[in-house]
Amino acid sequence: MAEISRLPGPVMDLWEWQFDGACRDADQDLFFHPEGERGSARRRRAEAAKAICATCPVLNECREQSLAVREPYGVWGGLSEEERAAVLADRAGRRVTA
Repeated sequence: MAEISRLPGPVMDLWEWQFDGACRDADQDLFFHPEGERGSARRRRAEAAKAICATCPVLNECREQSLAVREPYGVWGGLSEEERAAVLADRAGRRVTA
């Protein structure tokens, strides 16, 4: 579950970008793996979701939001769960060594 304490308050300006998301009209099941999905089926589904993200005008906003709240599931901002974890680990590592 996302860390609710990290979510911004209900201010429209902070959330309005979501109306422009390329995923709004897409099948949401494409962005979240079903229980037990593994291997090539999971990779194909995630790549299809990422292809939609690649066309999105708010890709960066979505990606940063998902990283800020530590979204635990799905493809957000063109990143899978594992990719988001790697970005967060990299950012944490850079802070420590900087």
